[in-house]
Amino acid sequence: MTDHAIKGKTVLIAGGAKNLGGLIARDLAQHRAKAVIIHYNTAATKAAADETVAAVKAQGAHAIAFQADLTTAGAVEQLFTDAIAAVGKPDIAINTVGKVLKKPFVEITEAEYDEMTAVNSKTAFFFLKEAGRHLNDNGKIVTLVTSLLGAYTPFYSAYAGTKAPVEHFTRAASKEFGERGISVTAIGPGPMDTPFFYPAEGTDAVDYHKSAAALSKFSKTGLTDIQDIVPYIRFLVSDGWWMTGQTILVNGGYTTK
Repeated sequence: MTDHAIKGKTVLIAGGAKNLGGLIARDLAQHRAKAVIIHYNTAATKAAADETVAAVKAQGAHAIAFQADLTTAGAVEQLFTDAIAAVGKPDIAINTVGKVLKKPFVEITEAEYDEMTAVNSKTAFFFLKEAGRHLNDNGKIVTLVTSLLGAYTPFYSAYAGTKAPVEHFTRAASKEFGERGISVTAIGPGPMDTPFFYPAEGTDAVDYHKSAAALSKFSKTGLTDIQDIVPYIRFLVSDGWWMTGQTILVNGGYTTK
């Protein structure tokens, strides 16, 4: 059923150039999406975006990439405008954008707090807003959050704290967009084995995270593998449309609510 639900759909992925976003782009193209719009943040990611565009095209889907810093409402609006001009209104919108900061509460500067809020909360809010304005009826929206929303832990106040509002954004948007058949969900992976994870963590913390999930010993690294997150996103944007307004923690038993 999944291929039938995705076939012919147009997908917009914020942060879609590499890592989890790039894998989602490839996966949905493989499941017969018609077009995939790939957003990337800076010129440093252009090569990865181009590689993902080529991989999507190799699956038979149309693909195009746009660069933008999405920390302003105008930039998010422009991304949707450009995407619609290029391939038409999206059916599926997925936001994987995020920034991690691990730091003692009393050492976080105002500039760091403002940046975390802009990337993790403000971008998510206006992405949901523009998706609600522009998605076709019966569309699907997914935002990436974090399993730390279910944790009782120090040092992640700015990271988890600026992802936490997305839970309520998701609930409110699902109620408001539901009359058009649009489902809205958030997924909170556990610590993922990507280049974003390791710079923020010391050796002891990495060792802890690699053993903290109930299923850690069955993972290649002990961490959440991005390959294990993709099927959940594919489900939520296809056959899983009836699940809406929810934040789902997908982490092998790392945290729960």
